Amino acid sequence: MPPAPTPTPDADTAPVPASVPELHADCSRCFALCCVALPFAASADFPATKRGGDPCGNLRADYGCGVHARLRDTGYRGCTVFDCFGAGQQVSQVTFGGVSWRTAPDTARAMFDVFPVMRQLHELLWHLSQALTLPAARPLYADLARTHAMVTAHTESDAATLATLDVSSVRRRTGTLLRRTSDLARASVPGRKRDHANADLMGAQLRQARLRGACLRNAYLIGADLTGADLRTADFLGADLRDARLADADLTGALFLTQPQLNAAHGNPNTRLPPTLRRPPHWPA
Repeated sequence: MPPAPTPTPDADTAPVPASVPELHADCSRCFALCCVALPFAASADFPATKRGGDPCGNLRADYGCGVHARLRDTGYRGCTVFDCFGAGQQVSQVTFGGVSWRTAPDTARAMFDVFPVMRQLHELLWHLSQALTLPAARPLYADLARTHAMVTAHTESDAATLATLDVSSVRRRTGTLLRRTSDLARASVPGRKRDHANADLMGAQLRQARLRGACLRNAYLIGADLTGADLRTADFLGADLRDARLADADLTGALFLTQPQLNAAHGNPNTRLPPTLRRPPHWPA
């Protein structure tokens, strides 16, 4: 798997924490938290309904998945889209010191409550880490690094502190800074930049669309046809790409694009991706 974006200090950068949490899931070091803590409902993504806190029926004693190689074939498409950004192993190995909810059942509720909070924090760290690699964001490096350090410190808190954290406030503060970062990065793109923030583009016909440097923040692109679209340096923060068609599209330098967004879309071998993201295994080879 490609490495996560790595903050790169320079003369204009505030100190970056020496210990940066892992931002890719390592299921071998997690107590299957996504398979237990999170609920799901019978739908196109899941064949059954499960309450949060109940283990999935496919969960094995070793915390592995009994149908992992056949998730899509057995109706568990939602599992192939999800990514915890490394929050699972952080909660399992750091917050709870490597002691499983099975070994210590009295900690289960707290562990399950902390997991979605940690996932949000790790997703913010993913975005902040990318922002700190963008030359155009140099004027914001000090603020970005301080915010990165603040979010990292939250990930190192104990379970009780994490459970009461106002994560919405952290997201708002970080989101404002990421918006300023996006504006700086996209300003260097020549030509007129489209602003489709929060737009309803479900099923839109955007084949070969020139969307370089566009703002697609929180846009609904469900089922949109983006075949061959120029999406270089476009801002995808919060965009919904479920079933979007990205065959032959160019996502080079895409801003704030995540693995779950790609996993929910459809591409092909000619789809150009940022180096920190992997080609989803269900895409054609």
